[in-house]
Amino acid sequence: MKRIGKRRICQSAYASALRGSGETVSSSGRLTMADIEKLAREAVRVIPARVAYFAPLVGVTYGRITIRNQRSRWGSCSSKGNLNFNCLLMLAPPEVLDSVIVHELCHRLEMNHSKRFYAHVHRVYPEYDRAHAWLKEHGTELMRRMTG
Repeated sequence: MKRIGKRRICQSAYASALRGSGETVSSSGRLTMADIEKLAREAVRVIPARVAYFAPLVGVTYGRITIRNQRSRWGSCSSKGNLNFNCLLMLAPPEVLDSVIVHELCHRLEMNHSKRFYAHVHRVYPEYDRAHAWLKEHGTELMRRMTG
């Protein structure tokens, strides 16, 4: 892992994330390492800004933001407030990305999935259930693009 300010990204995506590129990721099939690097670059650009937007709405602070190419998780929040996000979220609709960000930020209030936790999520992001349903329906196919 390399750090870029408060952000950490996958080692394999580090050099490419610094270069920047106007290239796009292929729309179907298995993702190449170049595709994953492009997603990581885009995630480093987009996700911290969305976290910064939603954190005050949730009413929390956060630590480091790490972008990863995970094979099973969309995001996580540590007990220290560090946030991890999957670069594959860049292939999902923006409202799905926002729902994952709000979900992880709400873990700063409740480190569980209780009714109180989801009350916080729905207070900040009323459309959460629709975005979550999209991820449930299409998430596996996105993950499969990484693993083949």
